[in-house]
Amino acid sequence: MRILYAYVLAAVIACAGPASSQEIVLGLSKQEIGITAFFDGSEILIFGALKHQNKASSQGELDVVITIASPRVPVTVRRKEKRLGIWVNVDALEVDLAPNFYAVATSGPFDQVVSQASDLWHQISVQQMIRAVSEPAKLENPEDFTEAVVRIRENEGLYQTLTGAVTLQDQTLFSASVTLPANLVEGIYTARIFLMSDGDVIAQHQTAIDVRKVGIERWLYNLAHQRPMIYGLLSLAIAIFAGWAAAAAFRAVRG
Repeated sequence: MRILYAYVLAAVIACAGPASSQEIVLGLSKQEIGITAFFDGSEILIFGALKHQNKASSQGELDVVITIASPRVPVTVRRKEKRLGIWVNVDALEVDLAPNFYAVATSGPFDQVVSQASDLWHQISVQQMIRAVSEPAKLENPEDFTEAVVRIRENEGLYQTLTGAVTLQDQTLFSASVTLPANLVEGIYTARIFLMSDGDVIAQHQTAIDVRKVGIERWLYNLAHQRPMIYGLLSLAIAIFAGWAAAAAFRAVRG
């Protein structure tokens, strides 16, 4: 049994790699983003420095990868086909976890900066952030459904791969700018910074960005979820008033 434990411990140490002598010092231009009725997106600047513990650690080419992700939630993906002139749902896949928004910015080409092993272990690429475990046995080509999620959200600006967007100066100072679209969802977003060397992660840092509705939007959101009956009656009253006002204005113009 002790020999087995020794082998397991050796495997863990081998996977973890040598202790890093690097440290990431991070700053964000915004750590809170308020969504209002006039919210049309926001730009966030991520900047920082690499703190080398000794001179030897600063030698060799380094790369920086920055990711920003919304909370991951289940997503149902449906495939439609045209039958008898009507588009109908024929297949569906429940994607277990997928972020509504995900951006990954790198200081170089992704395949050169991040190895496949690092991507799999740390879930850096958007493909690794999407998890579809419970695939129906009768479903053909289930990977098409996850690819559809990526393709649709890329077209909507919700999934972004920003190659070369991270500027790394003198192997010490780094910065990147990420544009958040207007169709964001609420939640605690996670910003991760990876320091890479030869495709491997040698240091990382993580922080949170709070994205939420503010002002009247926050009040209406809370009312809809906490007092749905009152929200429904209020919506009905507003609709009736708007219809009456439109009719009155039309009569005034004609008269």
